[in-house]
Amino acid sequence: MSTPLAERLRPTTLDEYLSQSHLIGEKGILRQQLDQGVIGSMIFWGPPGTGKTTLATIIANTSKRPFYTLSAINSGVKDIRDVIDKAKQSGGLFTTKNPILFIDEIHRFSKSQQDSLLQAVEKGWVTLIGATTENPSFEVIPALLSRCQVYTLNSFDKKDLNALLDRAIKEDKILAELDIELKETEALIRFSGGDGRKLLNLFELIVSSFPKEQSIIITNEAVEKRIQGNTIRYDKTGEQHYDIISAFIKSIRGSDPNAAVYWLARMIEGGEDVKFIARRLLILASEDIGNANPTALVIANNTFQAVAVIGNPESRIILSQCVTYLATSPKSNAAYEAIGRAQQLVKSTGNLSVPLSLRNAPTKLMKELGYGDNYRYAHSYENNFVPHEFLPDEIKSTKLYEPGNNSRENAQRDFLKSRWKDKYGY
Repeated sequence: MSTPLAERLRPTTLDEYLSQSHLIGEKGILRQQLDQGVIGSMIFWGPPGTGKTTLATIIANTSKRPFYTLSAINSGVKDIRDVIDKAKQSGGLFTTKNPILFIDEIHRFSKSQQDSLLQAVEKGWVTLIGATTENPSFEVIPALLSRCQVYTLNSFDKKDLNALLDRAIKEDKILAELDIELKETEALIRFSGGDGRKLLNLFELIVSSFPKEQSIIITNEAVEKRIQGNTIRYDKTGEQHYDIISAFIKSIRGSDPNAAVYWLARMIEGGEDVKFIARRLLILASEDIGNANPTALVIANNTFQAVAVIGNPESRIILSQCVTYLATSPKSNAAYEAIGRAQQLVKSTGNLSVPLSLRNAPTKLMKELGYGDNYRYAHSYENNFVPHEFLPDEIKSTKLYEPGNNSRENAQRDFLKSRWKDKYGY
């Protein structure tokens, strides 16, 4: 079997493509764009094995456009310029439609490499399709991101993975000649972690491990026996990536520094990106600690900046210091809950008018209309405070922030009660 099964089964049309119905289903936005012949630059964001490269190829074939591909791992600015030059020539000579430039793992491109794409995308010399497993908001420069639509690809669900296995048995010329019975698929699916390519690679490995001329019965036991010795303990692009980061965050939230540094070590030993870990600590510092200890956010932010400069292996020390600090800090999710309640209120009440007293009045007309009337400048009053209604009339006196039960936020509650009396019920 020289060509891997995943490559032999690679779909060539949208109808053959499994999963991602929100994009390529009957009412999917990408299918609609292809039907209309309007394809803009885009970035596919999703876990490995979800069909990002395949979908880009199908888009190029369906729209009958020249297709150029680069890998961010081994391409430099010169390679980008060479491809753009070829794309401009082929677009002008052979088609009225601009070529598609597909860049795999675009998050690995440096700022200068991404900058080199801007003019080509802006001028329409190419339609860019980038693929990334990392959040584009962090890894793609704003100028390029603003010129692309981001589409999220989801891990395959159980139904999709089972369908993929059935297709392999029925449609692959090599496997179709074998006597294969899929008696149980849970172990295969579990080991794949929702990665379609990994599932097919594992399936091919299992099938090839059986003696020739023998019926092949796939059971959970057979799968576990054959691949458990080769299973990676921590796959930073697979299911354990999400399971371990979840255990890590919950250990810190649960104030257990011992478990937290253990899961940190698992990620470090598995080759996890230290900036990914530091970003999660930044979120946690606000979501789970917040005003119970505002210094936590400062330390988490400094940690992110430090690991970005230091890199491996010394970043492990900085991360360990931050993790143990956050784990042993007082906890509060009051800020997290407050913004959630506020957003829900906005969704249910719509765009309420800003009270006239709070509006800015830079012109004479605005002053004549009453903008800024009756506003009282807090610093002109004792204790820098004067009662005022800062919410729209329709939701006045609504309490959205409830301080947590810890020393710092209890002090906040006392402060608010001393200022607002019974207005918000503190």
